[in-house]
Amino acid sequence: MTESPEQRPAVPGRFSRLRSLPPLPLWWPLPAGVLLGAACGLSYGLLTAPQYTATGYAMAVTDKGTDSAAALGFAQSYGRLATSDSTLTYAHGAAGESVRDLRAQVRSETSPDSPMIAVTGTSGSPRRAAEIANAVVEAVIVSSGHVAKDTGVKLIKFGHAVPPDEPVSPSAPLGTAVGASAGGLLGGLVLLVRPRRARRNPEAHVPAPAQTTADEKELV
Repeated sequence: MTESPEQRPAVPGRFSRLRSLPPLPLWWPLPAGVLLGAACGLSYGLLTAPQYTATGYAMAVTDKGTDSAAALGFAQSYGRLATSDSTLTYAHGAAGESVRDLRAQVRSETSPDSPMIAVTGTSGSPRRAAEIANAVVEAVIVSSGHVAKDTGVKLIKFGHAVPPDEPVSPSAPLGTAVGASAGGLLGGLVLLVRPRRARRNPEAHVPAPAQTTADEKELV
């Protein structure tokens, strides 16, 4: 005997099965943020090429008859000139990089309390990072020697940059930890906002209680 379409049991569809699933807990953004952040941090640590930095030092010294305080002021000036186009143009041959690339690979730092200039080179190769720093330090020293007779201040090499042993870019474990922390923080921020909205929605849609009219009471 063939069953009619009315007698066949209804097969639940895809949407019916989805509606039967239990709702997600309110705190789901927190673990989701941690997992997503950890995945992004791990990907960044694995896919990003390691970067190395090396730092060389130069010191400003004064000639006889020149106020020693002048060395501090000239150190600040030469520190700013270390990343100028004129210095990088002189140094790019020894550094093995173009002037355009050196602008992004070199930075200089000075101290208000010491006539010291720190020049840091950055590269994907430890040896290249040291070569960049040393080339720029040499270029600054040469530039200061051209006007040393007029200023009474010259630069001398104080420290030679050496190739580093470890990169400064984040490793895969560190990137994963940082990404998980950032994702957990974002998930926590979502939790601070979402529960307030969840408590308001049920109250906004609760229907008012029906009132029984006098005619309905008589019928009862």
